[in-house]
Amino acid sequence: MPLVTIKIIEGRTKEQKRGLAKDVTGAIAKNIGCPDSAVTIDIVEMKPENVSQGGILFSDKPPM
Repeated sequence: MPLVTIKIIEGRTKEQKRGLAKDVTGAIAKNIGCPDSAVTIDIVEMKPENVSQGGILFSDKPPM
């Protein structure tokens, strides 16, 4: 049973997360040969002030 953890900055809609889960589930099932029902995905939402890239907090970066 594959268990995948996806970490993203908070702020995505439920629809975006639903689409992400569906697409990732399909890719995993296809590539390792398991049923979709065997794939578990854990989406972890991180606060922008708790994540940095290049030494700059995401909360300090201009919106993309």
